Amino acid sequence: MSENHHENYENMTDRQKNRTIWSVITASSLGTLIEWYDFYIFGSLAIVLATKFFPADNPTAAFLSTLATFAAGFVVRPFGALFFGRLGDIIGRKYTFLVTLLIMGFSTFLIGCIPSYKTIGFLAPVLVLILRLLQGLALGGEYGGAATYVAEYAQPHRRGYWTSWIQTTATAGLFISLIVILITKNTLSAEEFDNWGWRVPFWISILMVGVSYVIRKNMKESPLFAKAKSEGKTSKNPLKESFGNKYNFKFVLLALFGAAMGQGVIWYTGQFYAMSFLQKVMNVESAQVDSLMATALFLGTPFFVFFGWLSDKIGRKAVMMTGMLVAILAYRPIYDSMFKSVNLENKTVADNGITEKRTAKIHTDIVTDSLVTFHKETVFTDGTLIKKDSIVHWSPAGPVMKDGKAEEPKVSQTVKLADNTKWYLIFLVFIQVIFVTMVYGPIAAFLVEMFPVRIRYTSMSLPYHIGNGVFGGLLPAVATYLVTVGKDAGHPTWYLQGLWYPIGVAAVCLIIGLFYLKNKNNNIHD
Repeated sequence: MSENHHENYENMTDRQKNRTIWSVITASSLGTLIEWYDFYIFGSLAIVLATKFFPADNPTAAFLSTLATFAAGFVVRPFGALFFGRLGDIIGRKYTFLVTLLIMGFSTFLIGCIPSYKTIGFLAPVLVLILRLLQGLALGGEYGGAATYVAEYAQPHRRGYWTSWIQTTATAGLFISLIVILITKNTLSAEEFDNWGWRVPFWISILMVGVSYVIRKNMKESPLFAKAKSEGKTSKNPLKESFGNKYNFKFVLLALFGAAMGQGVIWYTGQFYAMSFLQKVMNVESAQVDSLMATALFLGTPFFVFFGWLSDKIGRKAVMMTGMLVAILAYRPIYDSMFKSVNLENKTVADNGITEKRTAKIHTDIVTDSLVTFHKETVFTDGTLIKKDSIVHWSPAGPVMKDGKAEEPKVSQTVKLADNTKWYLIFLVFIQVIFVTMVYGPIAAFLVEMFPVRIRYTSMSLPYHIGNGVFGGLLPAVATYLVTVGKDAGHPTWYLQGLWYPIGVAAVCLIIGLFYLKNKNNNIHD
């Protein structure tokens, strides 16, 4: 059956092959998109989840803990790449990424079912961490299977173009996650969303997984793997052949340090760190950040296909290295402009633009204690709105005292952007998405072309997931930590300190890639 499938595919006309590969891309992309959606709703809701699954007495520590839990799912991805990559090279591409889809989907659904920290204590973050690790393992096996599967169907001279459609799924998954979150927020009241509505995007994923499972179940095995299997040329020990063979292992290291780690940090800077920066550093209103990011991602997504196509014409290396270089040079000016776009020193308060009010709420645990909120809104002439809440504990005798002094209020501030500022920030995020498309669009074709069929799934998955899972996945937590340290130290540009991590990693990758990668695209038919 397998050999006949390969012969039938080889005898097809180009038009028939195009029709076949579109069905292959649809099946592969839909599953991959859903898995990225599952992964990203956690990151998109990080600020909300910090209040649900971690102690609320230290918001900064809770947010960093949430980012660390998010990063844990990335860090474990290389282990998923090894485990599922081995299965994919022994059993087949199709069945392996059918399993990864189901693991990912059920893990995501269950995160939406976990009781809060207030209900079950430390068991809540432990359960979230376990499910995040399962998500990471599944995603570690998913991408390599989908990319390999599409590449082994694609015509050699169009491999960058066809595999770039898989690359759009990561950004599309983030885009859809933002849209689902926006719809949920707009459908429910703020209190309903905070109480239980944040769980809805997690629950929705199970329906999407069911549809994708049915589609993937009817897929055939890739023609190149089917041929290798029918001829008895598949590997009995892909891990040993991939990493125990010095010649092949050299290419694994080159793929990681010359391409994947730089691609990883640029990818997460342009999408996740941009979102975190807007929310936590610039204090932009959450709903505005979601719509802003969704717009920039929607505008930028077609460029994955463009740069994949371009890599077929001028080479993968030329496109990816240019993307890294431009990103390294542009990040600090871009983020400086983002931060200064809401600089209040250059804005004028509108006439009657300041309103203040005070509300009190009885403490749920201490009857004699109330939470008093001093709410202040300031409207500026350009339409910018600043909302500032100062919350203090108030007893019948006055403010709650601590060590003989009135307790420091907890202050939170959000910025609602004026329309012109919002569109300016969309433009700046869009530029970062273009950098992402330049390095990410061609990389699937680049990686599959480096390794032979018998060990391709295993060999390409590991460098990709170390580059993205470790170097990229750690970026939000590391960058947030660097910004926090810079702010506490009084650094004049504390808000830019988090960028040193992606700039440093991308610079090392660029140097290695320029010297050791070749620009000619390889033929994968071995």
